[in-house]
Amino acid sequence: MSSSSASNTTPAVPKNTAGVIIRFAAFLYDALLIIALWFLLGVFGVAFNQGEAVATYSPFLSSACFIVAFVFNAYFWRNGGQTLGMRAWRLRLINSRLEPLTLTQCFVRFITAIASLAIFGLGYFWLWIDKDRLSWHDRMSDTRVIREPKKKK
Repeated sequence: MSSSSASNTTPAVPKNTAGVIIRFAAFLYDALLIIALWFLLGVFGVAFNQGEAVATYSPFLSSACFIVAFVFNAYFWRNGGQTLGMRAWRLRLINSRLEPLTLTQCFVRFITAIASLAIFGLGYFWLWIDKDRLSWHDRMSDTRVIREPKKKK
């Protein structure tokens, strides 16, 4: 009996990891969309607050903005591996099993990406020195962002 079988083979993970600049471009695109969602959230907050401004330090508003940003990213990451900004720049988020991301992977990636950005982007720039060209949030969530080739017409 052979020790290797077709069911034990793991798919090869693409190594065409996206760089910092292209990731930043997709991030800016998605940030504009998330800011628009936050704006709508603020409109609803004012409406439910009898037309009065909602304090920016409100724990409810801060939590709602956090949740909206997470849900936006997790939805797209789990359904096709591309946010709208990633789609525009031909980027795709994959994990090492080439399966849809789990909610846990999405949450770990989201939290670590915030920390990576908060420390002057060090977690993102880390991919310049990482042997596998992975950022901190790539490593922590067992994911990688790849650049897809242009589709031929």
